[in-house]
Amino acid sequence: MQFVIKYFAEITIKSKPVRRQFVGQLRKNLSRLLKSVDPQVQVEAQWDKLMIETELDEELVRQQFIEIISNTPGIAYFLDVVEYPLVDIHDVYEKTLTLHGASLAGKTFVVRCKRVGQHDFKSGDVEQYVGGGLNQNTAAAGVDLRNPDITVRLEIRGDRLFIVNQRYQGLGGFPMGALDPVLSLMSGGFDSTVASYLTMKRGLRTHFLFFNLGGHAHEVGVKEVSLYLWQKYAASHRVKFIAVPFEDVVGEILQKVDNSQMGVILKRMMLRAGSRIAAELGVQALVTGESVAQVSSQTLTNLAVIDSVTDTLVLRPLITSDKTDIIRIAARIGTEEFAANMPEYCGVISVKPTTKARPEKIEREESKFDFDVLERAIADARSYNINEIDLSEEQAPDVESLAAPLAYSVVVDVRHPGEQELKPLNLASNEVMHIPFYELHRKFAELDMDKIYMLYCDKGVMSRLHASHLKQEGYDNVRVYRPSS
Repeated sequence: MQFVIKYFAEITIKSKPVRRQFVGQLRKNLSRLLKSVDPQVQVEAQWDKLMIETELDEELVRQQFIEIISNTPGIAYFLDVVEYPLVDIHDVYEKTLTLHGASLAGKTFVVRCKRVGQHDFKSGDVEQYVGGGLNQNTAAAGVDLRNPDITVRLEIRGDRLFIVNQRYQGLGGFPMGALDPVLSLMSGGFDSTVASYLTMKRGLRTHFLFFNLGGHAHEVGVKEVSLYLWQKYAASHRVKFIAVPFEDVVGEILQKVDNSQMGVILKRMMLRAGSRIAAELGVQALVTGESVAQVSSQTLTNLAVIDSVTDTLVLRPLITSDKTDIIRIAARIGTEEFAANMPEYCGVISVKPTTKARPEKIEREESKFDFDVLERAIADARSYNINEIDLSEEQAPDVESLAAPLAYSVVVDVRHPGEQELKPLNLASNEVMHIPFYELHRKFAELDMDKIYMLYCDKGVMSRLHASHLKQEGYDNVRVYRPSS
């Protein structure tokens, strides 16, 4: 099984040293990710492409490779190719007919051939011969050179023939780790998750910073969506998840700050804390999901006042995006359900928030604030490696984790529907229910409480978080199913 990786266009126009650096980083990233599926996978870097080869030929492996490559930053597109020894033009036609003949039924098509090396024929000869044969010996609707339904792609290199089985769109952007790291302020909603995705896509190693305004369920939800984003788009690099207890900061603002100024001041407190934590991590920029005029605190006037509290660069990938566009991206990348089902939390809500904050009034209101409260919040921040996030719930109830399901228990697959489809969970002796994590707490109360339920996910992280939370809510019939391999 082979894949040909084509670099994102902006990589190809870099200077030679930068291009080599970016290509080398992409090769390392893909090798690291794909070895989780096949430890023997070969990833070879060439000037204009990467070649990926695996001896495994199972369809599940193919789909896992496609999923990983599709979501790895730095790739314009990639080709699933089948390699053969080159015999002659007629043999090229026969092999192409075998691979593509059935798919041409009722469709217009064109054959395109790239050729490198010395041969007694030209690329156009191959296109005409193979195209004519396919047109005569399949149920195709005919050849269309300008706007075909299907393009049959061939590549001949020396004595090897490559037939493209399928072309897939890549993520674009730059390879993860090729650029400096950033710290993203994560609330778990549509905006912060999409903003984090965009920085990951651009190749920025993105750490997560969560300000807990008062709620265990909200922190669990933000951990989940952060973990999802990391696993899907950035798992080639380890990142941090930092949680800052901001309940007392909120309480201080509610007690002492004028109602109309609370939103702006809360954002200023977050930037102060974020800048300190970024400096400790050696990170030069913060990322937020703010968009101009989406809410009252995001007018240009207010954003300028908010930013004035820090010298740290603040990146806002969504600054001119419409909410509908943001939701559309969230749906495409798989975070829409996370955001839509994010647990509620208590925050600072102004009755008549200012849209034109004046620095002198903000400073006057902040003079009433006890900054020791902010210092304590920063000091009490908890930092985790995101891949070890299940180890962070020290105060949550302990939940029994078993390598095999209990007899007569019901196994609840809590993974995202896309993950369930890619790697179905099939058990011979136990009933399997599919309840995605974002519906689990709402639906769990409707289940038969006389049964034992064992939560399952691939890495055991989300299942353990949710089982712990359910147990905290008084459900003693919850366990974790964590297979040993």
